Amino acid sequence: MSKLKKQLEKLNAELVKQLPKEIQNAFQRSILDLKEKSLEWKFLKKGKKIPFFNLDSTLGKPINSNKIFKEYDKLILVFFRGSWCPYCNLELKALDELIPLIKNKNSLLLGISPQNINQSLDIQKKLQLSFDILIDKGNVYASLLGISFSVQDFVIPYYNQLGIYFSDYNEHSCNLLPIPAVFIINKNHEIIYSYVNPDYTERINPEDILLNL
Repeated sequence: MSKLKKQLEKLNAELVKQLPKEIQNAFQRSILDLKEKSLEWKFLKKGKKIPFFNLDSTLGKPINSNKIFKEYDKLILVFFRGSWCPYCNLELKALDELIPLIKNKNSLLLGISPQNINQSLDIQKKLQLSFDILIDKGNVYASLLGISFSVQDFVIPYYNQLGIYFSDYNEHSCNLLPIPAVFIINKNHEIIYSYVNPDYTERINPEDILLNL
């Protein structure tokens, strides 16, 4: 069992103790609903080419996908829901530990979420991340990859009850989020590996990224 998986299991156990049953049931219903809908999604898979992107980053300047491949052999895009998500925080921190090994393979890892620049900078500082985070305003780029969804109306009040208002975090006022996903892309902009899971309590095994570089 990976270190990240153990951390996720510990987090699940803690949340079961902390959260009212009503909230737990609503979140579980939300996950089950997303799993059912995911059968209809057309998210990009291995062999498909990713669309071009030119997105603002925490470095304060746009990052262009074409320019990336002039310097790196492979690109790893990690889509996460936001800094308010404890599962995302654990995953990002775990992936950050791989950065030296990723660099050794002449590859670049980038986080990407719909949250605004201030929130992205906050999570980068809080977790001491050594990789950059891109701002996907309105979840537009996630939509192009087929991993965007609208948070269900029935679960939004429970997020609000926990103090999570998506309009406070995101660059856009809508309730669109990305399904947690990881894509590894080669110089031809082709996806050579992907991990997409509508159950946000489960995350990629970090070692699978290294195995596919």
